[in-house]
Order: sequence, then C-alpha cells, then structure tokens
Amino acid sequence: MTKPPLTLYLAAPRGFCAGVDRAIKIVEMALQKWGAPVYVRHEIVHNKYVVDNLRDQGAVFVETLAEAPDDRPVIFSAHGVPKSVPAKAEAREMVYVDATCPLVSKVHVEAERHHAAGLQMIMIGHAGHPETIGTMGQLPEGEVLLVETAEDVAHVQVRDPERLAYVTQTTLSIDDTAGIVAALQARFPAIVGPHKEDICYATTNRQAAVKAIAPRADALLVVGAPNSSNSKRLVEVAAKAGCSYAQLVQRATDIDWRALEGIASLGITAGASAPEVLVDEVIAAFSERYDVTIEEVETAKENVEFKVPRVLRQPA
Repeated sequence: MTKPPLTLYLAAPRGFCAGVDRAIKIVEMALQKWGAPVYVRHEIVHNKYVVDNLRDQGAVFVETLAEAPDDRPVIFSAHGVPKSVPAKAEAREMVYVDATCPLVSKVHVEAERHHAAGLQMIMIGHAGHPETIGTMGQLPEGEVLLVETAEDVAHVQVRDPERLAYVTQTTLSIDDTAGIVAALQARFPAIVGPHKEDICYATTNRQAAVKAIAPRADALLVVGAPNSSNSKRLVEVAAKAGCSYAQLVQRATDIDWRALEGIASLGITAGASAPEVLVDEVIAAFSERYDVTIEEVETAKENVEFKVPRVLRQPA
C-alpha cells in the first residue's frame, strides 16, 4: 500500500535552549563530582524524559528543601527560587548549586535594582509557576504584584502610581505580553520597563518559527511537557497564527492520529526543555505512516552558551 505524502515543516530553532542545556549539565557534573545521590529541588527543567534520565543517574527530585538531607548536595532548578531557599540551605550548611537560568537571574537583579530605587514591582507572569514564585520571592512580601492578563491591570492596587516598574516571566507569549504592557502603560504612564526585553531569546525565537510555519501547515505539534510554560505558549501562538489544529505532545505515543486524518502538511517544533530525541521519535512515527518530505523552516540561528558555576569546574 502506498503511503500518503506529507510535507513536514520542522521549526528551527526548536528544543533545548542554553539555560536548559546548562541546568542539565549542572546535575550531571554534580553527580560526577559528588556521586549519587544529588538532590534537586523541583524538576530541573519541565520535561519528564529529562527528569527520568537524571533520576536513573542518581538525582533525587524533591519539592522542598526540607526533603533533602544536610549532608548531600542540592541543586536549585533552572526556573529560579525565592531568596529564602538559599538562605535556608546556608543556615543548614548545605552544599548547594544554583542552576537558575542566567536570563531569569537577570530579571531577579532587575527587580532588586528597582526595589532599591524605591519602586514597587508589577510582575507579568503565571500564578503558581516556579519562575514567578522565584522572581516574586526576591523581594519582601507585597513588593511584587502579579498580573496575568490585560484585564488584571484594571484591578491591581498599587502603593504609588508614580513609583512603579514591571518585569515579566521569561517564557510568556510575546503578543499577549505586549497587550498587558500596553494596558500597564495606559493606566500607569510613569511605569518603568526593563532595559532589555525580559522574555528570553529562546522563547522569542521559537515563537517566531511557529508563526512562520502555522499558516502553511494543516496541523502543528509541539513536543513538550504539559507543565512547560514555553511549550504551552507555542501551541497558543500556532493557533493564533492561523493553524487550525495545534497540539502539545510529550511523546510520539501521545499523537492523536484520528485528529490528523487527511492532512497534507504538518508543522513540528519543541519547547525549550524538550530533547531532540523526542522530536526524532515523532518524525519516525509519521514516517511509518506517510511518505514524508522534511522542510526545515529556520527563522534564527542560536549560538548562546552559559558557563556552569565555578564550584563544578573545580576538582572535588
């Protein structure tokens, strides 16, 4: 039986960003340096495949510092942590390594700088997301107010409308965030924004690639985890950019083949914490059913690299 033809548009860039790459490397190097077990507070990055792989190597994932023993190293996830977490680790004289993405750390520094200048902060982000919790936890209670939507801006109660600044989560939808920023500037004309966009280069680039593919594809799949903010935003961006069927899949086994019946073109991308091996797995699944022609759609080149902390570069 002949397979139906399928044009597969492969987004570039896709998958791992420099912050995720660095965070995974930190856990692997910590295991090499100190041996197993090494404790990791929260999933190092939001991807089950990655977490399971590191667990197999001897990483133990916990949600709170209280679950980690004093005498084993602990690593803080790429999403960042409130200031109280390293303070508790120091009080317990624990060895800890901070794997916070440097671009998230930049937002933390920004928030502290504005606070030192006497400004109250408004954070654009998702309630309950570890990055939002970490950023808001850099400053004292009440100094950072959270808004999730443009509608929230009308209801936020500030101390002084003339003394405000805003920061954003690094993994948001660029277009949605622009709308929220516009609402903030309309209500608080004196509000101070970041020197450079807080939404990170990887989020921006992956969304741009999806926008280039979405109008050309009958369907688009995002390889990523359901708790990955940047992956979920890619699904939303695809739908808004004109793709009639956009879906998040963790693995090839999650593909809804019935929903894809009759397609002639498909877009594939991956969130910033999804490894390329999972993209290959999805492509292989389509190659079994279709006569696949792959066309890479490249909208940017990435060559960003972040160093691991010095403690891991020194011998044990």
